[in-house]
Amino acid sequence: MSHESINNPAQLADFCRRLARADRIGIDTEFVSEDTFRPELCLVQVVTPDELAVIDPYRVGDMRAFWQILADGEHSTIVHAAREEVNFALTACGRQPANLFDTQLAAGFCSAEYPSSYGSVVTRFLSARPAKGEQRTDWRRRPLTEEQIDYALEDVRYLLPLYETLGRKLKQLNRLEWLGEEMDRWLTDLLDARDNPRWRRVSGLGSLSPRCLAIVRELYMWRRNEAESRDVPPRRVLRDDLLVEIAKRKSDHVEKIRAVRGMHRGMKPEMLEELAASVKRGLEAPLGDIERPSQEAMPSQLNLLGQFLSPALSSICRNANVATSLAGTATDVRDLIAYRLGFASGEEGPPLLASGWRSELVGHLIEELLAGKKSIRIEDPMSEHPLAFDLLDGAE
Repeated sequence: MSHESINNPAQLADFCRRLARADRIGIDTEFVSEDTFRPELCLVQVVTPDELAVIDPYRVGDMRAFWQILADGEHSTIVHAAREEVNFALTACGRQPANLFDTQLAAGFCSAEYPSSYGSVVTRFLSARPAKGEQRTDWRRRPLTEEQIDYALEDVRYLLPLYETLGRKLKQLNRLEWLGEEMDRWLTDLLDARDNPRWRRVSGLGSLSPRCLAIVRELYMWRRNEAESRDVPPRRVLRDDLLVEIAKRKSDHVEKIRAVRGMHRGMKPEMLEELAASVKRGLEAPLGDIERPSQEAMPSQLNLLGQFLSPALSSICRNANVATSLAGTATDVRDLIAYRLGFASGEEGPPLLASGWRSELVGHLIEELLAGKKSIRIEDPMSEHPLAFDLLDGAE
């Protein structure tokens, strides 16, 4: 299929009118994130049953109409690992694309691998191999060559066949609802990350006191706001290690902050004053939402049960041809055991494996093992699936 190049507002408007009639829309983007606060959108690739197009945001200008078309209507929006595509849509029009179908997530429900690259999913499910090359292209530079455009279009060329193939497999396995549930959970996490900056992800927080953590939080928010106003990555404003070192000193004196090893000498006096003010806010902040309640030590049998039952997770997933990394972790198994045996309060809601599709696939079986209704045995030590789960006599 030949492609259309969208290079001005009139072409985009015409393309959007046609796009509004499509029942399936596949999209991908090329972006650069090294030099700006948010990734810089450089190219948008689009495929429908009838069209293949590439949109140049630098020439088109305002892309809001395109993202609004994706958010409206009854069409399915097909993507692969779409975090940035969704973020672009949310920034442009405040809404995510309609009826998202993520081929990376879908593949995790009918194969053992997650997350898988686009090329890996195409090869596994379509027996095709997308063309490689141009991986290190600076997509901001113009003009783009035909080879670069062709490479970018490879990322959408197989989206519609993947949608059909994966959708058919998931329907046969009665897992379309599982995918919908996981898409909703994924979107909720993404929206939460946008609305609630995750300052606890700053590296080096492990040994800090609650008071130091309060200072880190204030410094993190200052850095984030400063980076956004200057449109630069936060690390260029203040590195994580310096942020943590300032917090450790617990001093709002400018000279002590300036003396931290590694602080660049060109930092303006007003910025140092803002850092000092952030430290002061952290020193005075209440710690109620910082301090985590101490947990009672778990009984020793909980660790033993966790070690014994954790392999069941991967065995169950392999038998069902679902990616274990999508379903959960050994920690999630231990959380479920603690919850079902009454060692967890449940105030934060049921653990991951106790609800939704994970409960249907994994949680119920682990609960039956805990209740003595089923047993685990080694069926074939040479098999990729060596474990078997048997219903015990008298169990219902």
